[in-house]
Amino acid sequence: MKFVVSSNAMLTRLQAVSKVIGGKSVQPILDNILLVAANGSLYATASDKETTMEAKIELDNLEEEGRITIPAKILLDMLKEFPEQPLTFDINESTHEVKIISEKGEFSVRGESEEDYPVQGTPEGENTSFSTKCGLMLDGIVKSIFATANDDLRPVMNCILIEMNEDNFTFVASDAHKLVRYKRFDAKSDGGQHALILPKKPALMLKNILPKDDADLEISFNEKMACFVFGDYKMTSTLVEGRFPNYNSVIPQNNPKKIIIEKKELYNSLRRVSVMANQASNLVKFDLVGGQLTISAQDVDYSMSGHETLTCQYEGEDIAIGFKSPFVLEILSNIESENVVLELSDPTRPGLFLPFENEDKDEDLLMLLMPMMV
Repeated sequence: MKFVVSSNAMLTRLQAVSKVIGGKSVQPILDNILLVAANGSLYATASDKETTMEAKIELDNLEEEGRITIPAKILLDMLKEFPEQPLTFDINESTHEVKIISEKGEFSVRGESEEDYPVQGTPEGENTSFSTKCGLMLDGIVKSIFATANDDLRPVMNCILIEMNEDNFTFVASDAHKLVRYKRFDAKSDGGQHALILPKKPALMLKNILPKDDADLEISFNEKMACFVFGDYKMTSTLVEGRFPNYNSVIPQNNPKKIIIEKKELYNSLRRVSVMANQASNLVKFDLVGGQLTISAQDVDYSMSGHETLTCQYEGEDIAIGFKSPFVLEILSNIESENVVLELSDPTRPGLFLPFENEDKDEDLLMLLMPMMV
């Protein structure tokens, strides 16, 4: 096995796929990256048995095809130190010795046979397949992934639900305290209604490497597995079994109390006031009286308290409601418009956070937050 490759091209691809490798691999060989030289290209694969990422790397020259696994950390640490230059990999598949020949020297590392490396196949049997745009999928993941849970008892809550129908694509995530529903009307399914429950780790992988442009993204999935193909990358992931909760049932439909307020002013005020909140509860109180919103917090144990009053657009009955401050800050940081709309019905029902100016008519973003007892 012998090939010549650009050091930067190889480093870029390996950095992307290596993010799959977990801190504690279930098999020692999963700390390695599988390299397959074939058909004039190099294919680099990393896996944790649940998620597998493969990247195609163009070669300057391929003399001998072959397969080998090399420890990911050693390979990456070495590639980071090279300036851009062609590197020759000369690999003895019998002894698994890997020689890396640079412009000024030669390095040798020990590889391992690829025979025991577990590689996931593509979804088999009856699959749902469709094409979309990389940028659209990236937007959906970015807008929703922060609301996913870390719940070992309900793994389906650690996922993003992607619903596809003839009208739109809908991305939904919830940790039972906050919920995000993001719709895209410029994406549609030609083959009826489908749903994909995407686990957090492959979603994060896609978030890190999906381009923001309109490049094609091919998706195929069944009940057990999903496959994403775009550019020089291919990712395969095992899916979580279970049914995503009926999110529509928790979104309040009748919210007579609507507040319009500048997002940056609300965000900065909330950060200041929340310093005074009880560290266990992080409770902040919103008091709406006329056209003013008073944000307050207190920690009785340490005799601390603070409040600020902001001007807002609000005409309705006075109301006081409590929220967990880190959740509100997280929601506000994921809304891009300059002003936000807060819709309320009563202190015991969820509050809805919406962008006031929706620049893109193809988008519909809704964020829900459960209240706390004041």
